[in-house]
Amino acid sequence: MLASYNLKHMTDPDNQPVQICELLLRAERTWPDKPAITFAGKTQSWVETATRCKQSAALLQREGVGNGDRVGFLGLNSAVFFECYYSPALIGAILVPVNYRLSVREMIECVEDSQPSVLIVDEHFVEQARAIREACPGIRSLIFCGSTITPQGMISYEQSIAELQVTELTPSQDNETVIVFYTGGTTGRSKGVMLSNINFKANTDCSVPLYRMQEGWCFVIAGPMFHLSAGSRVFSCTALGGHCVILPRFDVRQLLQCIATYRINSMTLVPTMLRMMLDHPDFSTFDLSSLKMIAYGAAPMPLALLRKVIAAFPSTEIFQTFGMTETSPIVTSMDSQYHVLDRPDFGRLASVGRTVPHVEVIVADEDDDKLPAGETGQILVRGKNVMTGYWRKPDLTAEALKGGWYHTGDAGYFDDDGFLFLEGRIKDMIVTGGENVYPIEAENVLSGHAAVRQCAVIGIPHATWGEAVHGIVILEEEAQAGESELIDFCREQLAHYKCPVGMTFRTEPMPLSPINKILKTELRKPFWEGRGTRN
Repeated sequence: MLASYNLKHMTDPDNQPVQICELLLRAERTWPDKPAITFAGKTQSWVETATRCKQSAALLQREGVGNGDRVGFLGLNSAVFFECYYSPALIGAILVPVNYRLSVREMIECVEDSQPSVLIVDEHFVEQARAIREACPGIRSLIFCGSTITPQGMISYEQSIAELQVTELTPSQDNETVIVFYTGGTTGRSKGVMLSNINFKANTDCSVPLYRMQEGWCFVIAGPMFHLSAGSRVFSCTALGGHCVILPRFDVRQLLQCIATYRINSMTLVPTMLRMMLDHPDFSTFDLSSLKMIAYGAAPMPLALLRKVIAAFPSTEIFQTFGMTETSPIVTSMDSQYHVLDRPDFGRLASVGRTVPHVEVIVADEDDDKLPAGETGQILVRGKNVMTGYWRKPDLTAEALKGGWYHTGDAGYFDDDGFLFLEGRIKDMIVTGGENVYPIEAENVLSGHAAVRQCAVIGIPHATWGEAVHGIVILEEEAQAGESELIDFCREQLAHYKCPVGMTFRTEPMPLSPINKILKTELRKPFWEGRGTRN
């Protein structure tokens, strides 16, 4: 059955307000008895899920949460986390997912900034929650949603919602904020990205037809729901009356088993996760034939790895997506029709595809003037998907949204056919001997060497050139390759000034962000320590 999701259903002819919660209420009306969520072996229907969301909203009201107030969530992925994508919004409040991978100090910084009235916590982060509340007296209540006995001084989520009667609900609407996502903060203090009903509607309206999703699909959420790349599946699954199987955290074997057991149709992963799946010794023993769609993004996909992914999933449509939290998140997409190994333009997969219909994208110079095809500049984005701003940071918001365009900080160029090619982060650009070098070019080449398992290219100090291009490499098990061999391999395919002049070989894993991006800031630190401000 083709997707029955009506792209206009959230705004009727009388221009009624956009409310993302209407997705949930529509699922309750349309598919009341169909499975909505499976977590920890327990499945609940759409009517049960909607009822729990309303009861959760009533609990928040009882604890004094009102319109515009914030509700923190600190925990692993769960059915309750899914519910919290809707329950605060049902009363006009705002969800603030807290990244559990942060240190307590960093968590406190985010909570101090967002000032939630209550903090919902699971059994894994009880001590962190207590430390946060001690540092942030504005938190009136700690609500426990774990599977163990409710700790002293906390309110039981399950017991409370079972006792509460649903009261009148007034959902947020239009440009009112639904969720504040805190960015990774790898170069400084995290920023809260405010995303609205209109933002999420725009992205959902885009993603469903873009990925050719169908009604009743079974989705898996394996990435952390404190990040939008995983969390956005909450809305697309709801829009289609789908079945969402939630894993508490990414685990390769658990994910493979989940796909086989629940006949998963759709998953969204970052390239590192896909590599870990393919590398698992039991990968070939699992039946993954139910997968109809795989989307990947959030980090560069080496072409060598992409070849392996395409070969491993020959009957699955594979899509690349480029976006960011500030754009809720989709900006461009590479359709599955291009993910074919024997296409003459296979190299086009080095791009991130074409601009999606609901977004405008240009490549601009330092004055924000549009550049022609083939010229590299900063990628700027405009559309209903773009955030309303950074929480309590008007100056940063004005800078980021200058001239009505979101300034991504990413460098890239369009080719003559409208395909966008990334050159890396503006801040990752290496200036060596007066030449601008974007690391992704060398990384794409290096990753194609048979001995290279994973790589990153950074700029390191150089007395003459200012910066030198430097490769950091993890080799495949039992593979051998020396520095000169890898440098020569690059020089065969790239201008010499773009190639590494030195290599560092690592045996320990690359430092990764919470969404499994390689942290080049951490890789650069040992080289730049005491030499300046390069980060």
